[in-house]
Amino acid sequence: MAYQALYRTWRPQRFEDVVGQEMITKTLRNAVMTNQTSHAYLFTGPRGTGKTSTAKIFAKAINCHHQENGEPCNECEICKAITNGSLNDVLEIDAASNNGVEEIRDIRDKVKYAPTQADYKVYIIDEVHMLSTGAFNALLKTLEEPPANVVFILATTEPHKIPATIISRTQRFDFKRITSATILKRMEYILNQKDIQYEDAALKVIAKAAEGGMRDALSILDQVISFGENNVTLENALLVTGSVTKTDLLNYLQAVVDQKTPEALEMIHKLVQDGKDASRIVEDLVEYCRDLLLYQQSPAMLEETELGMLDEAFKKFAQEIEPEIVYQMINILNEQQENMRYTSHPTVYLEVLTVKLSQLKNQPQVSQANSQPAISADQAQIDRLMNRIQQLQDQINSLQQTQPQAARPARRQVVSTNQTKVKEVKVNYEKINEVLGNATRADLNRFQQVWGDLVNMLTVPQRAIMSVSKPVAASSEGVVIGFEYPYLCQKAIDDRELQDALTNGLSRIVDQNLSLLFLPNEQWLKIRQDYLAKRKNGKANAQPAAQAENDAADSQSEEPAQPPIVAEAQKLFGKEAVQVKED
Repeated sequence: MAYQALYRTWRPQRFEDVVGQEMITKTLRNAVMTNQTSHAYLFTGPRGTGKTSTAKIFAKAINCHHQENGEPCNECEICKAITNGSLNDVLEIDAASNNGVEEIRDIRDKVKYAPTQADYKVYIIDEVHMLSTGAFNALLKTLEEPPANVVFILATTEPHKIPATIISRTQRFDFKRITSATILKRMEYILNQKDIQYEDAALKVIAKAAEGGMRDALSILDQVISFGENNVTLENALLVTGSVTKTDLLNYLQAVVDQKTPEALEMIHKLVQDGKDASRIVEDLVEYCRDLLLYQQSPAMLEETELGMLDEAFKKFAQEIEPEIVYQMINILNEQQENMRYTSHPTVYLEVLTVKLSQLKNQPQVSQANSQPAISADQAQIDRLMNRIQQLQDQINSLQQTQPQAARPARRQVVSTNQTKVKEVKVNYEKINEVLGNATRADLNRFQQVWGDLVNMLTVPQRAIMSVSKPVAASSEGVVIGFEYPYLCQKAIDDRELQDALTNGLSRIVDQNLSLLFLPNEQWLKIRQDYLAKRKNGKANAQPAAQAENDAADSQSEEPAQPPIVAEAQKLFGKEAVQVKED
């Protein structure tokens, strides 16, 4: 049989095998025991923390007829078929390569059919955040009303990219990074089972390099085992991970603090010649400086997180170095790390970095010597500006007191007139008049009630555009949407994807296909006035019989003192939407 990687060979097959996620595994196990499972789950968290493994274990647990205390037996045909990936009722889908609407529609069509062998059909969709907007909309309806024998498990490393409408219909479990101590224990257990010799320091280096991912830790361990011919040593672990020893880091920082620039440069060149990655050197230096600060504040906490790898030389150096120097080191290291991302000569940046770090002690003295004149100059400038502001404020107060009262409203009116001058957006007047010809107050009220739900179904950028809009007229065939700002109205008209999302969402809410027409509120007021004037002159299309009866009934309840044009406007758009202003 071909060799299998450690992370595949030792993949968890029971909830108790999943390390570092006790709260999640206990909750799922209890749900299986009490038959209180949900129809949809969302597993989020960093890579290699057990999301997909837990999903497969859960699929086995709910379908296993011999499960005990919520754990699958792993002996029956169903469990073995799920483990091997040969059961048709449990499908694992990679959303990165199947992210289109057609793939999700195919799932939506197939969920109607009962499972062939298992009790539940389980769809595990990995990296679900890669689905397109249309695919999410197609999946939404299935998550709202799924068949009784279907369970969806969505897994992702980027939950912020998933629409809120999807998240709200799932039970969410956040997988956390696994601690280095937990990873260390798991690797020790595996190596003991395989009867492989190892050094404790080597496993600690691997556990830290994994950054909370069990899969990454086992992959690195696999490389170290192969490199060392079934022998895990610290030297091999450092070579495979590209890490720098704590001794080398301490010697380098000690040299730059003592301003021994040539010695520090020699150390950097030796590390590069030994095959150490430049970016990894800077990363290790940042972490080492962070450890220095933490040890100065909380030695016990750092001892625990570093798995007891702190030596006496580190402790002595942490007590001698000033925190301000460490802060400056971290800032310079972060700056150089950003610069090194796109360079083809990383050694040059390491040399520049070494020179900068070696000159840190002189910087506070220089800044201290020059700080007083700079502060004095800045304060003088601030005083001059404050005096000028006070003079301008006094002039404004004087003008307001001497200005005639009658002139003030006129100036406000001019400003208001200038603000209302906006560029007109091109709209389809013919289609808008068609909607107005059949518009009813009942239709408008119906769409105004669901408008908030429709906007919440959109993506964040789409919601930003539509948050300043609302239906202003509606019929059984279309809706006129008014925008507060013409600029956003034009963006909505040009955004075909936004219009499709609105149309699809509205059809799901009201179960009806409708056309949406966008226009700014300023143009809507003019269109409404023109339409009412035409109706008053008898040039508009005749109303349907039912609408005419409703208008007649409404007209009986109107006050007799209202002008005909106002009565027409109130019948069409509602009393609360019509304001009468005297000239």
